[in-house]
Amino acid sequence: MERIKQALEKALHERGEAPAPGSAPGTGPVRRTASPAEAVSITYTQTRTIQPPPETLRRNRVLGGSADDATVVAAYRILRTQVLQRMKERGWKALAVTSPSPGEGKTLTAVNLAISLAREVNHTVLLVDLDLRNPSVHQLFGYQPEKGVSDIVLHGAEVSEVLVNPGFERLVVLPGRESISNSSEVLSSPGLIALVDDLKHRYPSRLVIFDLPPLLSADDALAFAPYVDAALLVVEEGKTTRDDITRAVGYLRKTELLGTVLNKSEEPTTGYY
Repeated sequence: MERIKQALEKALHERGEAPAPGSAPGTGPVRRTASPAEAVSITYTQTRTIQPPPETLRRNRVLGGSADDATVVAAYRILRTQVLQRMKERGWKALAVTSPSPGEGKTLTAVNLAISLAREVNHTVLLVDLDLRNPSVHQLFGYQPEKGVSDIVLHGAEVSEVLVNPGFERLVVLPGRESISNSSEVLSSPGLIALVDDLKHRYPSRLVIFDLPPLLSADDALAFAPYVDAALLVVEEGKTTRDDITRAVGYLRKTELLGTVLNKSEEPTTGYY
């Protein structure tokens, strides 16, 4: 029986349906069953699951809210397809989302991109809030986490205690909780680097999206950039200046720049994005 069990575990791992050998249990999906459409259905038993009210999602402009704007949904589908194509071409798994300055929409873009990616059935998505000075991913889903990334790195909490499924299948969030003043030091600390390495490699079919702080506000994003495969830069029409973009791209010169998202575009063909 033990040999059969080992063979089954090996087969599941090779298909991307189980964590790599030696991984700690309880940090991800634990049961998957094929639907008639061959989609993968995931049941979380140890990851906390919340159900944000559609009105909360709509108010915060998060996909999945009631009466989603079809133009916005279409724009994110296009963004998702472009991101997937470029990441698959290079074999990338970890993407940072950042912006030159605060208030340009990077966190909302990271959240909605993660939701769009999770709607693809070929992979799961982990969204990590690493804007340690101003963690806000959880606010868009309308809940207050009991523990966050800082509790793992600074206080020894288990990853399984922090992960949250925000009501979207194949999407898990690792939220922030408290504002940290020495955030750049934490982002480059051995503890966080080890955590990120584990998150990136625990599941073969997982994509990891990191919401990083703005590039021009502090050195946080610059300190963390070496640990991602590529970055997505969010700029806002009518707000982000050409000089800001030039400086931000300069900071990312040693990081692969996957592309730029023009937020709040006034072009009628692109709608909100």
